[in-house]
Amino acid sequence: MRHTPKNIRRTVLGLLMVALLAAAGAAQDAATEAKARLEISGFAMLDMGYQSGQSHPDWFDTARPVKLPAYEGEFGADGHWFMGVRQSRFGVRGFIPTKYGEVKTIFEFELFGTGVDAGQTTFRLRHAWAELGQFGAGQYWSTFMDPDVFPNSIEYWGPNGIVWFRNVQFRWTPISGATTVAIALERPGASADQGVYQDRIELEGVTARFPLPDLAVHVRRSGKWGHVQLAGLLRQMRWDDTNDDKYDLTGKATGWGFDLTTVLNVGQDAFRGVVVYGEGIQNYMNDAPVDVGIQNNFSDPVTPVVGVPLPMFSFSAFFDHTWNEKFTSTVGYSMLDITNSDAQAPSAFKRGHYALANVLYHPASNVFMGPELQWIKRENFSDGWKVDDVRIQFSAKYSFKASIGGE
Repeated sequence: MRHTPKNIRRTVLGLLMVALLAAAGAAQDAATEAKARLEISGFAMLDMGYQSGQSHPDWFDTARPVKLPAYEGEFGADGHWFMGVRQSRFGVRGFIPTKYGEVKTIFEFELFGTGVDAGQTTFRLRHAWAELGQFGAGQYWSTFMDPDVFPNSIEYWGPNGIVWFRNVQFRWTPISGATTVAIALERPGASADQGVYQDRIELEGVTARFPLPDLAVHVRRSGKWGHVQLAGLLRQMRWDDTNDDKYDLTGKATGWGFDLTTVLNVGQDAFRGVVVYGEGIQNYMNDAPVDVGIQNNFSDPVTPVVGVPLPMFSFSAFFDHTWNEKFTSTVGYSMLDITNSDAQAPSAFKRGHYALANVLYHPASNVFMGPELQWIKRENFSDGWKVDDVRIQFSAKYSFKASIGGE
């Protein structure tokens, strides 16, 4: 190719155009970065009160029917004073504009230990979540649940009859707005009750396996009046018998459920209602026992017992009332009922009740305090045992929020 003045001019003009486009892109990226925003929020919260009865000591500051004693004196004597700061929380949210839309992220922790840290004041991950457009990934509220149905109460655990679960998931929201549709693949998991055979050596080699993720979906319709949401869940649970004996206890079960929720606005007040029904979905519930129970199958000498998903039904109804700019109240009741399998122990959990009422004082927008009266009750499967517990709790909460960057 000959380097004529005309070709040289074209080359120079081309290089200038590339440079200008690069400079424009760099300027746009700089402007985008300048609009990025970081939001820091959280609160310090004190809980203290008196429990008239007894419950599992690891859950001393919660009202959980499943943690009430299954027989007389299981957890010692009645009457306990409790104090703690385990509800205290810290979180960071990020908002970063990109040419594909805004990236939203959240990392949030609290001090309420569970699992191996049950009963401890320790950092516990709540959310580790990111969204871009229609897609989200990480740990966040399960797509099977409705986080807006939790009442304006101070007891940490909340109504036992609601779906309440933060789960690892990949979510797609193809429709959003007044009508929202979301679909997610979520981390599977379940628990089993070996019932009256729990000490049999034949069950020691039976291990759980989850070959597929849980499938969750919800549809929500919203307006000034509030919203209504219907969610569904489908899951598969398997267990493998690794023992080398005459029995084959390998099996599987399908879990499924529906969660119908609503929040109805009545002026400054709100009604929060929930109805849940399904089988083998207990680990998604706020306070429920095991997902799978054991059932007699004596007609089969090779598989004398089988695992079955336990049916359950629950509901929750709470009303949040604003008296004025300084005082609010909440009152409500929740219940969860399990259809037990025939080989579960007589002392297995059958039904739980949960109710509360409070009056909270809000001296400033980021501060509230006040008392709450709580009542819970446990009923066993078939031994006739029933026990309830009354608590009075006082809490004080101080919140903070600050933003860095953005416009």
